[in-house]
Amino acid sequence: MNDSLKIPKKLSPRKYALLTGTLLLTSAGLISRVLGFFYRIFLSRTIGAEGLGIFNLIHPVFGICFALCAGSIQTAISQAVAANVRKGRSIFRAGLIISTIISILLAYGIIQWNDFIAIHILMEPRCAPLLIFVAVSVPCSAIHACINGYYYGMQKPQVPAYAQVMEQTIRIGAVFLIADIMIQSGITITVQLAVIGHLVGEVASSLYTFFAYRFFPPKMPEGFKTVKSSFFETAPGLFTLALPLMGNRLVLNILYSAEAILIPSRLQMSGLSDSAAFSVYGVLTGMAIPFILFPSTVFNSLAVLLLPTVAKAQSEGDEKRIGTVISMSLRYCLYVGILCIGIFTMFGDDLGISVFKDSSAGTYMSILAWLCPFLYLVTTMGSILNGLGRTSTTFIQNIIAMTIRLCFVLFGIPKFGIVAYLIGTLASELLLALMHVLSLKKKVDFVWNAWDMIVKPAGLMILAIGIYYAVFSVLDPFHFLPLFIKTAFHIGFLSLFYLTLLIGVHWMKQQKMP
Repeated sequence: MNDSLKIPKKLSPRKYALLTGTLLLTSAGLISRVLGFFYRIFLSRTIGAEGLGIFNLIHPVFGICFALCAGSIQTAISQAVAANVRKGRSIFRAGLIISTIISILLAYGIIQWNDFIAIHILMEPRCAPLLIFVAVSVPCSAIHACINGYYYGMQKPQVPAYAQVMEQTIRIGAVFLIADIMIQSGITITVQLAVIGHLVGEVASSLYTFFAYRFFPPKMPEGFKTVKSSFFETAPGLFTLALPLMGNRLVLNILYSAEAILIPSRLQMSGLSDSAAFSVYGVLTGMAIPFILFPSTVFNSLAVLLLPTVAKAQSEGDEKRIGTVISMSLRYCLYVGILCIGIFTMFGDDLGISVFKDSSAGTYMSILAWLCPFLYLVTTMGSILNGLGRTSTTFIQNIIAMTIRLCFVLFGIPKFGIVAYLIGTLASELLLALMHVLSLKKKVDFVWNAWDMIVKPAGLMILAIGIYYAVFSVLDPFHFLPLFIKTAFHIGFLSLFYLTLLIGVHWMKQQKMP
């Protein structure tokens, strides 16, 4: 039997740190996602599907700014600190200075040319006043991204986790309060409310992480002493590490932005009115996709922690540990992805109607359900590739996947409507996941068993669905409950049947082992 498949009696400190960190970030992400669901339900019923569409149209501007001043530098800080803990504080401070300067320049540019961006780039003049709020939020996002990167690099994810929950809580609380004041004052609620909420959340998160770093900085591991270095000694190396990531993320965000901007206009070419096009776009991006992304909380948290873990293992030459991490990630991405296919194909319509009062949201969920395993694989495998220093590989592969999606947007939507985009998304994510896994296989030796990771859980999912129908066709004790509560119970039981079968099969396999 392969030693890598044995279950250790006691977790090593490294595995324990990865597991507890993942659980902490997952818990925080889960709380944030739950809060976010209620927030989106509220927004969908106050600003409507069209308002959600306009709100999501300004996200590409923030995404491009974040790629330039925050996301890439956060990743670089995380990698550099994990590889050189002694210089961690100097690395963080250099990154923070670089990030803040870039963010202020970007914010100034958005404020100066907000009309031009709205009319000529986003092709929607109603976005112009909203971009001012986006501009102010950019420096805030840069600050808390750098601080989070430092904590991730030190493998201390507590502050980022708490900041995530605090950001969402304060955002929702502020929006509810403002909306209540507007309603009592007889003021019409517009999409501006959502943008104010975005800004409030970013400000709250940056303030919390700043004070946490100021008063509760992460402690150095035992036996390590801080080594100080000047900005001019640290910045070149950090910037060299961040620059490829920055370029990669910038190009990808430009492609994502092009996709987001083109979808409403292409929907109009398919025969929809301006209002209907933004409504369809709002239902897809503001209602259906958030449901599909909900389980990815686990894998987003795992991916954040995998990058510094893999970077450190590579610096120590520990390829066996890297292979174990890849095998574990593959297995659980597919397990959860297959479960989500069963959930969203069976209950997508009920979720769309009960939560958003929109049947089309459920239809989109049912189609996008097949995206789940590949989406989760892309998240974790991409993070591992980046941790191994293969950023150019992930960049090229993401470009290929995005090009496929853009082709479906440009040529498919005018003829077949939004369904063409859904199919293009599935095709591109499938190809991207396959390319990531094959690239890792060439780089690292890891265990891959299609029977155990795909065929077996898929068969167990089918069996679980059969058990579900057998049980609830005889008696449904939840039939009198509201549709959403009833659906939640049904999803819970289906998940329980699947997980019980999966654990049972693993237990029997362990019993047969000598």
